This record gives sequence, structure tokens and C-alpha cells, in this order.
Amino acid sequence: LILSVHEGKNVSRMSRAPHRKRNTNGAETAHTLLLGINTPGSARGWPLALSLTISRQPQIRRHPVTPLTRPVRCRRFAREYPPNQIGAPTVQTSPPPFAGFEWMIAWRYLRARRAEGGVSVMTWISLVGITLAVFALIATLAVRSGFRAEFVDTILGANAHVTVYNMAETQANGRLDRTMPNYAETAASVAAVPGVTRVAPLVKGQVMATANGRNAGVEVFGIAADDLKTIPRIANPEEAQGDISRFNDGIAIGSGVARELGVGIGDSLRIISPDGVKTAFGTSPRVKAYEVTYIFTAGRYDIDRTRVYMPFAEAQSYFNREGVADELEVMVDDPETVDALVLPLLRAAGERAQVWTWRDSSSGFLRALEIEDNVMFIIMAILVLIAAMNIVSGLIMLVKNKGRDIGILRTMGLTEGAILRVFFICGAFTGLIGTALGVVLGCLFAIYVDPIFSVVNYLSGGGVWDPSIRGLYSVPAKLQLGDVISAIALSLGLSFVVTIFPARRAARMNPVEALRYE
Repeated sequence: LILSVHEGKNVSRMSRAPHRKRNTNGAETAHTLLLGINTPGSARGWPLALSLTISRQPQIRRHPVTPLTRPVRCRRFAREYPPNQIGAPTVQTSPPPFAGFEWMIAWRYLRARRAEGGVSVMTWISLVGITLAVFALIATLAVRSGFRAEFVDTILGANAHVTVYNMAETQANGRLDRTMPNYAETAASVAAVPGVTRVAPLVKGQVMATANGRNAGVEVFGIAADDLKTIPRIANPEEAQGDISRFNDGIAIGSGVARELGVGIGDSLRIISPDGVKTAFGTSPRVKAYEVTYIFTAGRYDIDRTRVYMPFAEAQSYFNREGVADELEVMVDDPETVDALVLPLLRAAGERAQVWTWRDSSSGFLRALEIEDNVMFIIMAILVLIAAMNIVSGLIMLVKNKGRDIGILRTMGLTEGAILRVFFICGAFTGLIGTALGVVLGCLFAIYVDPIFSVVNYLSGGGVWDPSIRGLYSVPAKLQLGDVISAIALSLGLSFVVTIFPARRAARMNPVEALRYE
């Protein structure tokens, strides 16, 4: 505290030169004290100057508190403005927003113990709530992205991107015929369309498979061996038994079919078709046994459980399709833009041709997945909002506990904006820490989701994840940068917005009322 005393005749217009003599006209001599007060503003080197003018008359004139003109510290104030020298030019200045002393006060409030009026239990609850909400949001978005990616990958990896077939024609006997007699020419024409990578003729039929006294309904795909080797999920599956090069010597079956019928490599599997040989007594079922030469696990339960591959020529003979094919399996460069190839494929396939894309076959699932994504994001956003609202409760309690401190800071010269920023930092810091912890936990969950669910599934007796219901053997999770950024933006945005209201309440607190009973 630096003290300077000035005697002057004219206290309202004080000159730079001190007046040490008594006024000859008998006017009372006034004394002016200049006080340099080291306040939080001095963190930037700007102490406050308080000028008091005291006369011997009853009235006392007080000059308002003004900051010093030069950014000098209090220890330099006496040297710059020695005693009996006042009247330096005054220019209103203030520290910049979010100055160092504001962060210092906010940090002291955050780390103060509850007995000292610091953060309350509600603040810890809000911190934990935001952490769990952000964790749940990121985990949900990761599993959602993983589900879509895994389902689409299995659809495109084991099925045709586009299926070309003929419209049904009524034969003389009244039966509908969808076969393609000129499938070779049609396949060559379709393969010439830009963007098409492979075209394979297929013969399909639903039959009954039996072995070891067990029965299972399966779907037979008649395909050439060279075309089978180009199907990613079949030629390069997650798990495989046998040799795909021996496909022409028997049949290839899914792991679910093999498990249900209890067969392995080299075992015999009987195929029974209801559309068999026609006799005078009616149509008799066609029954034929085949050796199992290859067992695959495509990664999708319904494919592994129902699919059987048979050599194309053998399938033509078995299903009485000599010289014809049921449909053409078409693969393209970019399956996501397959809709742009529909018209070129129709023109290349002929007048009777129809086109069925993978989006058409999975449209219901894709729409349901999109709706589920939007609903889950809204639900998780509401959870984040509820957790962020706890910050309001914690800050309101902090403002009540620090009412006396707010009054002292205001009387020392802190503006409403400075008080608002102090408490805004307290609330925003809680939201920032909770968001950071939630992001870390969510990313760790997405990375180690398989071990986590394996442990949970083991502890619960295997009822948490059923492949027959979900269609996948494990929980897919795909961590995407966009999902993480959206979760961070949502959490921080809500935390910052809800923090403003209690911070404004603290800034508008009347210092007189705050210190009335102190």
C-alpha cells in the first residue's frame, strides 16, 4: 500500500505542483491521499488507485476508483509517483477477458474443500454423469456404425451386388417359367457394362438336406468353381475346412449346416428336392448324395445356416435346368453407387430382364437401422443434457457459498464480466473434464468390445448375445472420427450453455447485500 499526501487549495482541480502553504484568503487546506492497492488486477501489472480528498470542513469528497494509467506494479508506483506528486493523466483501462487472475480464482474455488465452501457433492455427481453420458453416446455410435458396416460387408461379401433375372412367362402346362435360356449371351452383354467386374450364371433351389438322421432346410446355389472362388466371404471366410479346389468333386456347405447335421469334410450329405422325376403316379422327390468337400463360415448366421453350393453343371442336372440358368449374379466396382447402373444393366440384359440390387433386398433393414440411429442419438443427447443440468445445481450452490467472496471482489474493482467468467470457468471445467473422461472410456470400449462382451456373456451363462437372433457372431464396433467429434461438440456445447445462467446470477449479485451481515 503506497500512500501519498497532497495539500492543495483547490481540491476539485488539483494541479501537478503541490501547494504547501496555507491559503492567504483563509480557505481551509485539504489533504489528498493517493492509495495504490494491489488487487487481482495487478496480475497484469495494473493496480488500482484510490484518491481520497479530506478537508477540514464537514464535507468529504471522494474521487472514484480508477486504474493507473501505466502498467506498472505497486513496487514501482512509489518511484513513478513519489509522495506529494499526483495528478497523472488517468485513462480507463481494464484487464483482458479470461485474464490470469480469473483462472486463478476459478481454480481455487474448484480445488477448495467442501468445508471451505468449495465444490459440492453435486459437482462430483455432474462430473460423473457427464462422463457416463458421453461414454454411452460414443459406445452407442460405435456399435451402431459397426453393425451397419458388418451387415453391409456380409451382404456384399457373400451375395450378388445386382441380380438379373427374366420376368415370369406362363407355359402351356400353366406353370410359370423364369429361366434364362440364352444366359451365356446375356452374361456377356451385361459384363460389357462399365463398372461391372464379374457376371456368373446361377441355378437356385430350396431342398431338404439330411444326414445322421437329422434334417435341415437349405438353399442350393449352382455356380461354377471359378466364380465361387471370387466370392470374398466364401473363398476367404473367417473360418474354413477342406479345400475349395475340390469343389467340383462334391459340395460346399456353411458351418451352420454342418453343425446342425453333424457332418464334416468327406462325409456324405443327401439332398432331397420335391421337384423330382415325373411319373404316371405323379412327381417323385429327387434324392442324391454328395460328398462334403468344403465348409465355410461367412460370418453371418443366416448364410452359414442355410447355404449350400453345388457345381453349376450338376445343379442344372439335379434341378432339371439343362441348358438354362435361373439368374445372373453381377458384381460391380462400387456397390454404394449401384443404383446408377440399373438402367444400363436393363438395356444390356434384354426386354424380359429385371434387376434387383442389394439395396432393394436389404431396404427394410437399412431403413430400420437409419431410424434406430436417429432415435438412439436423440436419447443419448437427452442423457448428456440431463447430466449437464447437474452443473447448474453445483454452480448455484457454489455461488451461495461464495457470496461474501463475490462481494469483496466486486468492491475491489472486479467487473460483472470478470465474476461471470470466473464461475463460467468453474462450470466449463467440469464439463470439459467429464467429456474428456467419457471420450477415453468410450474409445476404450469400442476398441475392446469383443473381450468385454465375451466376459459378460460368460458370466451370464451365454444369454447376452445370441447369433441366431442378431445374425452376427460377435458385437461389431467401428470407431469413427465423426462420431467422436459429434459427441464432444454436443457435450461441450450443452455444458457451456447451461453454465452461463448461474454465472450470470453470480455476476449480478449486489456486493452491498452480499456483505451486509459480514
